[in-house]
Amino acid sequence: MLVGRWIKAALLAATLMTVSACQKGADMGDLLGAEAPVPAALVKEMKAKDMGVKSPILVRLFKEESELELWKQKTDGEYALLKTYSICAWSGKLGPKKTAGDRQAPEGFYTVTPGQLNPDSQHHLAFNIGYPNTYDRANGRTGEHLMVHGSCNSSGCYAMDDWQVEELYALARDSFAGGQRAFQIQAMPFRMTPKNMARHRQSEHYAFWRMLKAGSDRFELTKKPPVVGVCEKRYVFDPKLAEGQVLSPSAACPDVAESVEVAAKRISDEAEEERLIASMKPDEFAPMSTFSYKTGSPITADAYAAEQHRRAGYDRLGKPISVKKQTVFDGFLK
Repeated sequence: MLVGRWIKAALLAATLMTVSACQKGADMGDLLGAEAPVPAALVKEMKAKDMGVKSPILVRLFKEESELELWKQKTDGEYALLKTYSICAWSGKLGPKKTAGDRQAPEGFYTVTPGQLNPDSQHHLAFNIGYPNTYDRANGRTGEHLMVHGSCNSSGCYAMDDWQVEELYALARDSFAGGQRAFQIQAMPFRMTPKNMARHRQSEHYAFWRMLKAGSDRFELTKKPPVVGVCEKRYVFDPKLAEGQVLSPSAACPDVAESVEVAAKRISDEAEEERLIASMKPDEFAPMSTFSYKTGSPITADAYAAEQHRRAGYDRLGKPISVKKQTVFDGFLK
């Protein structure tokens, strides 16, 4: 009797292991590195959304929501959302990166070229987001090697699961193979809605975020990446330049006309924001972060973990927390 139960248990265990392996392959995929193909399910989704497999891409990052959006160009030239990924970890607090070593994840408009892909990253795969950009340098901001990379651990980067960064890397690689010379990254503190702008009205970064919102709004209205320039040490979007005219980061800005649609959205959103603020109670405004880090100071493991906005299920080193699962043998040995 006991032998029979053991045989049945062994057969069931073998079956479950096979099923488990299939499910893991379907859900997570086998990590293949820089040459991994875009998953078949994602290719099918592209075709359903009228996107070319090698058409241009655009990335949007939202800190507060811990989400990364991958947008892709359709055959009509507009971009549409292909997939939203949960960011595994980002460090610091809401607000731009200012100084090398401040452990802040950057915010702003960045550009990724083929040379910024890193197939040999110690974090599985990575691409450099392009910090500091022209705006950052004009404002005296420093730092380097700010990435979107694998492994759920961040020191100023946007960290993803290894399978996520493999997908993102493959999508970027294929877009470059299709002729895209560079793709835009829009790194935002949060989704730039009137409600969120109202919640963060008391932040020291509010004026900076209003500037970012102007570029975000243009993309959301046109579904095309805005042309990003810098003058007077600030961002400008879709500037109309005369032939031969170029922007200087520290020089005066030319007139930048708003389209009727852009102006209407700005006016409507500002009115909604003021309406919300008028009815908000003090505790409805976003609290000011108390996290601070002095550049160059030693940081303990616990403090390092505390600064991480990390998805549940990972330890302070960014490793998945394994949970012991019940097996078919449990109960047979009691």
